[in-house]
Amino acid sequence: MRVLVMGTGGTGGYFGGLLARAGEDVTFVARGAHLEAIRAAGLTVRSRILGDFRMPARAVADPGAVGPVDLVLFCVKAYDTESAAAALRPAIGADTVILPVQNGIDGAERIGRVLGPGHVVGGLAAVSSVIEAPGVIDHRAGPGRIELGELDGGSSARTERIAAALRNAGIPVALRPDIRVALWEKFVLICGLSGLTALTRLPIGAVLACPETRALLEACLAETEAVGRARSVPLPEGCAARTMAFFGQADPRVRGSLYYDLVAGRRLEIETLNGTVVRLGRAAGVPTPANFAIHAALRPYADGPPEGAGPA
Repeated sequence: MRVLVMGTGGTGGYFGGLLARAGEDVTFVARGAHLEAIRAAGLTVRSRILGDFRMPARAVADPGAVGPVDLVLFCVKAYDTESAAAALRPAIGADTVILPVQNGIDGAERIGRVLGPGHVVGGLAAVSSVIEAPGVIDHRAGPGRIELGELDGGSSARTERIAAALRNAGIPVALRPDIRVALWEKFVLICGLSGLTALTRLPIGAVLACPETRALLEACLAETEAVGRARSVPLPEGCAARTMAFFGQADPRVRGSLYYDLVAGRRLEIETLNGTVVRLGRAAGVPTPANFAIHAALRPYADGPPEGAGPA
């Protein structure tokens, strides 16, 4: 399978690295020092769970240089979705499938508006991984799982084929009968995890240990679940409570992607996460004060540190 990894950050580098190690024909789209390091020395994946590995890797700055591929693993930050999708046009053939594994709930629809909905399936990733250094991906936590499904429900020959390739690479896969439910389950989790660890600059264990931040986390999860239900997403009962139980069993050192972007001085996906909960809640008449507080506190950093900001 010819695979193009659009966005070789922590997620794309980790899953693309496993696919390449398994023998798939993988090309990584990267930029700057990360691109040059991959070209010069290959891609290194460090994992406390799987062990470390390194391999030669083909990397490009322009996805148009690759030609049509079978699968695009779409891993860019949510705020770059439309521009990245437009850059993909030369790589999209008649049967190309785009699998977005991004934060948020609407990435597939946004890609579909640029490239046509017929190319896109729904997907998400459960992994905590970051670029540790140019050419080096650090897998820190999480099962490294991908979930996918057709946007209108169920599986298909193409999702089965993608799932088989992922499993062959050692990646746990779930084919979901309603991918909307999976996306909202992750959305509940990531709005709480990323929102609270960025807001407090603390790992999840410390957030849970403080009664006040624990209560804010619980409220954030409950609001996000309520907004999903108001939008007719058939979330399982007790979604927020199960997410809290999951946090209680997770590695207490875990932090969300918003935290890592914040301390690195990068743009934040705050509008894609807690900001979206606030916007959709307002439209549905669902109060979201916890998400509003998280969004309001982090919104000044959405485009990077504002003038006068001290160390994150």
